[in-house]
Amino acid sequence: MDSARKLPPTEAPEAPSEHQPGDCKVLVVDDYDDAREMYAEYLEFLGYQVQTARDGQEALQLAQQNHPDVILMDLSLPVVSGWEATRQLKQDARTRHIPVMALTGHVLAMHSEKAKEVGCDEFVSKPALPDTVADKIRALLQKTGSKPRSR
Repeated sequence: MDSARKLPPTEAPEAPSEHQPGDCKVLVVDDYDDAREMYAEYLEFLGYQVQTARDGQEALQLAQQNHPDVILMDLSLPVVSGWEATRQLKQDARTRHIPVMALTGHVLAMHSEKAKEVGCDEFVSKPALPDTVADKIRALLQKTGSKPRSR
């Protein structure tokens, strides 16, 4: 008779999620190359479909053309600021449904309030660990009820 005990698995299997990363498009907008690439690469590693933009004008164009499921928006951007890009996204019927998460170095409470006023659905201060950002994306998609659309 075998007296060895079976140990429970160290990790519980993940519950099925309504939002699988491979079904979701994320637009990462940041003028700082290292930050943009770090978040984009990590999200791609998790299975998200990722596009990137260096300024607010490029973000507006990509959002209108590709309809991402969520946008990570730096607020201090050249050409068109993240503040203004978010305001325009939320005023446009084609893009107002897209959740926007401010991912910014602006850390004061007044910045968070202003970000919500222009239409940001979430506010995360940089530096933020990539796994924290990924967790916020999942929570934001669930909270806003956004569902990946057929493309």
